[in-house]
Amino acid sequence: MKPLKPVFRFIKKPFRRALVWFKQKAGWLGVPKIVPFRGYGTSTEVFLKGMVIEDKGLAKPHSHQKVWHNFLTMIKRFWSDEIAGVRVKVVFRNCSEVVETDENGFFTFQLKISNAEAREINTGGWFPVYYELLDDVVQNQPEVHARGQVRVVADKNKRILVSDIDDTILISYSTQILRKLRLMFFKNALTRLPFPGVAQFYRSLVKGADGQRSYPFFYVSSSEWNLYDLLSDFFAINHLPAGVFVLKDLNHNVLKFWKRGSKMHSHKKEKIEKLLDLYKQHDFILIGDSGQRDPFIYSEIAEKYPGRIKAVYIRCVERRMRKSQQKIQAYASQLDVDMVLVNNTSEAEVHALKKGYINLENV
Repeated sequence: MKPLKPVFRFIKKPFRRALVWFKQKAGWLGVPKIVPFRGYGTSTEVFLKGMVIEDKGLAKPHSHQKVWHNFLTMIKRFWSDEIAGVRVKVVFRNCSEVVETDENGFFTFQLKISNAEAREINTGGWFPVYYELLDDVVQNQPEVHARGQVRVVADKNKRILVSDIDDTILISYSTQILRKLRLMFFKNALTRLPFPGVAQFYRSLVKGADGQRSYPFFYVSSSEWNLYDLLSDFFAINHLPAGVFVLKDLNHNVLKFWKRGSKMHSHKKEKIEKLLDLYKQHDFILIGDSGQRDPFIYSEIAEKYPGRIKAVYIRCVERRMRKSQQKIQAYASQLDVDMVLVNNTSEAEVHALKKGYINLENV
């Protein structure tokens, strides 16, 4: 029998290190599970991320799910035992690599694509990627495999769509802590609600004015990876376009998730700028809301990347901020960027139709 891999040596927090070590030694640590996140890249390189975690057995939501069950499911998402310091193998096409998970159980890959493979995937689209856990961390561990997806953005896709999630797509009340807590803990992917019309608008943006396009969507959010399964289910249930989620790293303290600060804002800015640097030949459309700092962040990005941001749509969720938003809108116009403040999705559609970004008949 293979020796068990110690799974605590990279975990810096003493309590969590002791807890994981004790559970492993006592035989209480659950079977590990690979959770692959959707990757992205070009025909020459791809970026992949995921995590190895104790399988908590989170079931898909159903229409008659009790409130207490939603609460316990959310607690499980945030109070999870990551598997640190274990090896994961990834296989994409004919490329493979092995890395170790970090202290929070995350693994990341950056694979360089051979010239032969590059020619085959240059058309872009979604491609499968396969993962395997190489180390045993529990007794009688079965083989642990997972299948993920990676979005290759082709040169022909001259436009990239980037959207926030909370209060842009998903009604979240991010600026009202008690209402946000209620939604987060007592609702699930079936009972959480999108803003009216947003799914149709996003599908039309993907298809473009002629209905023949397949523009890629990136969902860059300050939500944490803990919520990945909930967001994936929510998007599928509400027929939102499949896209790449770019979220924040794991936060084990469920009571601190609502705290806002410079790190949250810098996360979104840094991730969008990384996309702009990677896809240098592409124009971008950015979508967000006024509840946090999206108008300011997007304006700073537009100034740094002149001519690359073709439109910015900002959903107004706080009326008292409209005056400052209008100042930002005037500033954005000096940068030759359309920053459109909207109260509902229909107003964004009107502008997109006028600019030739969409054709609602193609949805």
